[in-house]
Amino acid sequence: MSTLSITNTATFQRATTRTRAPDKVNMFEFLYFDIAIDLGTANILIYSKRNGIVVNEPSIVAFNSQGLPVAIGHEALSIHERTHGGIRTVRPLRHGVIADFETAEHMMVGMIKHVKKNWYSRTRKMVVCVPSGITDVERRAVRDSAHHAGAREVYLVDEPMAAAIGIGFDIHDHEGNMVVDIGGGTTEIAVIALSGVIHAQSVRLAGDVINENIADYIRGHHNMLIGQRTAENIKFRIGSAAPLDQELEMTIKGRDLVRGIPVARNINSVEIRKAISESVNTIVDSIIKSLDQTPPEFSADLLDRGIYLAGGGALLKNLDQLITDRTGLAVHIAEDPLTAVVRGTGIVLDNLDFYQGVLS
Repeated sequence: MSTLSITNTATFQRATTRTRAPDKVNMFEFLYFDIAIDLGTANILIYSKRNGIVVNEPSIVAFNSQGLPVAIGHEALSIHERTHGGIRTVRPLRHGVIADFETAEHMMVGMIKHVKKNWYSRTRKMVVCVPSGITDVERRAVRDSAHHAGAREVYLVDEPMAAAIGIGFDIHDHEGNMVVDIGGGTTEIAVIALSGVIHAQSVRLAGDVINENIADYIRGHHNMLIGQRTAENIKFRIGSAAPLDQELEMTIKGRDLVRGIPVARNINSVEIRKAISESVNTIVDSIIKSLDQTPPEFSADLLDRGIYLAGGGALLKNLDQLITDRTGLAVHIAEDPLTAVVRGTGIVLDNLDFYQGVLS
């Protein structure tokens, strides 16, 4: 498994230390703050212009019986699938886009409170990354939610572009780079060069569907019902895209579907690999399709540079090996792939003029 380090990457240094004209001193500057948001299906990450990444929490909100939010993020996740009639939990995003606008605004407002230093400060500029394949209506919904959450100026940037910038690519360069961002709701595949997207594909299949595959397999082959949190834990602990040097095992707990009582079962990585194989192969097939649709001159660049993975899905064991086996290209995993997108979005926020061409 290879890892791309951005610590000493020259292009990353150029992006983050781009010389800009000094801002005029404004005595009211302390009243405002600028933020960048990775509004993901599974997690929301917020970058503050002053303090870096300040929020990394699950995208979920808990409501009481009166419809008032009582918990967000980690606190809400801790009671997810453990609620009673007086409390319900809601994930406001599906496949990378807002499915519940009111809940999304509650979540964004609650998360932004973690960033604010003073009760009287206001959000001035907000850069939000979005899946490349969403419609204009869905983009407008994200923009409206950001405005309702208090932002005066809202800019959108596509997720694969943000991931490329976060990894450390010089996106203005004429040579192409392929980025595959595997999140919770979507898999974003893009070839990027000259500040634009040469080819892009947004697949609404990613981590959440893989979790469902695992839960379905356990139900069908072990007559056992488990929750989504348990399924995700299985994926991270023993899930793999290709055979492991040493296969793994773990014990899981759930409810027996026949007797209706709590039970424990032993499962192994071979089973889970079989359970998720169809979804994993769909992702790999989508990468191959994108390679097939990439102009030949850029294909030569990819042969030299390989493919770069970001997002939580990049952490699936041996996924890089499977892609290499299927494509013949080197595959690199970004340093800290979970934060690559928000790091890139933060760089855009810090250099809005320089990255004007990638904003919408």
